[in-house]
Formats: sequence, C-alpha cells, structure tokens
Amino acid sequence: MPSPQPLSRRRLIQAGAAAALASALPIRAQSRVSLRFSSSMVADQNAAHFVWYERLQSNLKSAVGDAIHIDYFPNNQLGKESDVVQQVKVGSVDMMVSGSSIFATICPELGMLDLGYLFDNYAHAAKVLDGPTGATLNEMLQKSSGCTILTWASHFGPRSVYTKAPVKSLAELKGVKLRVLPTPAFIETFKLMGAIPTPIPFGELYMAAQTGVVDGFEHDAATVLASKLDEVVKSCWLTEHLFSPMVVVIGKRGIDKIPADLKPAFQKAVAEATAQQRSIASDKGSAAIDELKKKGIAFNPMSAADRATVRQAMSGSLWSGFAKQYPPTAPLFAAIQAPRG
Repeated sequence: MPSPQPLSRRRLIQAGAAAALASALPIRAQSRVSLRFSSSMVADQNAAHFVWYERLQSNLKSAVGDAIHIDYFPNNQLGKESDVVQQVKVGSVDMMVSGSSIFATICPELGMLDLGYLFDNYAHAAKVLDGPTGATLNEMLQKSSGCTILTWASHFGPRSVYTKAPVKSLAELKGVKLRVLPTPAFIETFKLMGAIPTPIPFGELYMAAQTGVVDGFEHDAATVLASKLDEVVKSCWLTEHLFSPMVVVIGKRGIDKIPADLKPAFQKAVAEATAQQRSIASDKGSAAIDELKKKGIAFNPMSAADRATVRQAMSGSLWSGFAKQYPPTAPLFAAIQAPRG
C-alpha cells in the first residue's frame, strides 16, 4: 500500500479555510435572537395581547426567518404586571404588553391616558399616539426608565358602565356603586360622574356584583363576555369613557439584543402587527356587544348632552389638574383635543 503524499502548502491553506468555515456555520446558526415577552392575558384569540403577538411572530418569520424569535409568556407566568414592569426596566424580561396605566408607575405622565373621555374612539387615539404626542410620551418613558414604547395597539373596544338596574343618564348614575380599577384616574372620573367608585380586584368582581357589594362595574364588552359577567348584570350604558391604548414596551437590553441590520425589519414587523391587530380588535369589540345582546344585556347609548357635560367637567378638573401636577403634559392635552375640533 503506497504511503500518503504530503499535502502541499496550497492544499493546507484550503483545508484550513474550509475547516474555519465549517466551524463558523454552527455559531451563526446559534446566533438567533430570542426575546422574552410577557402578558397578563391568556393565550387565545379572545385576548388582545395574544392577537398582537401572533401577528408579530408571523411578520418576523416572513421578514427574517428564524433570526428573531419571540418567546411568549402569557397569563402572568413571569409575575404580576407591577413586577414585570421592573423586570423589563432592568432587562431580565425583554418585552411586555399591557394597558398603558401600569407604566405610569415608572413614568407618571403616562397616567394621563387613563383619564376619562380623553379620546372619542380608537381611531382618534391611534391618530394622536402614532404622531408627536405618542413620540413625546415615549421620550418621557425612555428618560425615566430606559424603556421604549414599540407601539400603541388597541384593546377589544372601549370601556362602558354595566349595571344590574338600567342606567341611561348622569342623573341615574348618581349614588350607584361601581367597581373601578384602583387608580386615582378611574376613581376621580366616576366621582365627577356622580357614582360611588369602589376599587375591587378583578378576580373578586363577579362575586361582588352577584352579592350586591357593588351595583355594577365599568369594563369592555369582550372582557364582560369572556368572564361571564353578563350573568350578574343586565344593562350597559354606553359611556365609552375610556379608549385606553394597549402598549408594547421593550427594555434597553432587549433592544440591544437585536442586531443593527435586523432592526428595520423588526420595527416594520411591529408596525404591521399593530395595523393588523387594530382591525381585528374593532371587529372583536363589535362582535362581543352583539353576543352580549343575545345573552340579554340591554345597551343604551349615552346622550350627546351628557357626554358634553362630563367632558367639560373632566377638562376643567381632572385634565387641568393633571397638567398642573405634570407640566410637560399640558401641551399634550391640547394636541389630543385638536383632532376632535
């Protein structure tokens, strides 16, 4: 058997280059970016958070393949929202989707978005928040926490008042005990409307309404339907007092994980997910009202006169008071009113 011929210098260089390339390939394959994304909602098509996440993941798959993957943690798996906000801030969680109010805990100015009758509808909210006002609020959050608002999406419809006995006017709301979120904005909104706001955890709401601890509550139709709250109330006054945005926030460490050459595709996927989700959210909100009507809920519109009265009260008290407490928000309130005019 002949002995093997020694490799030439050229063949040695070629072999070394091939080996280097082969060893690099697994490293490149392992460089996929994974982002931990937290939600308080369940993972199904009746959850506004999940609908947005699904669109984002699909858009990213089409744009960058497996280069960016979103690991979704629904149903408070990573902790309650108040804790996850801090985790996003320090970087142990990359992204979070929630109502905007929870981020007021680290950027108080965002609390303005919970004030009643600020927006006429979700189209109004989108127009405002997709423009300079949303950019300014994002800058405030970045300054206070280092976190960035990726987008403003929609919940499945506005919040209205649901009660056992029919309520059809501000006069009829006086003295009615309503469960509200335990935030100053919600409490003060319903005080101004004449109700008796009663902060109760959401998990206790069904029993509280059933046993008469409260006469009703305020929420969106999709949540009322999903939580079977139609079993304890029979009337809805369509106050549509809050078109609160759904906000997606990413921490500084999360942003830094995304390579510069992939950031444009990531941002485009985010924007497309929001456009898709907003359309679905509108349909879901309407469908929920239709379904609640079938289950026996009577829906009564709020009169234009009552709406004008309560908005004037909000502007002269809550909005102006908030602007005095947080002066940088004063021009934002004016900007929000401009499209209405």
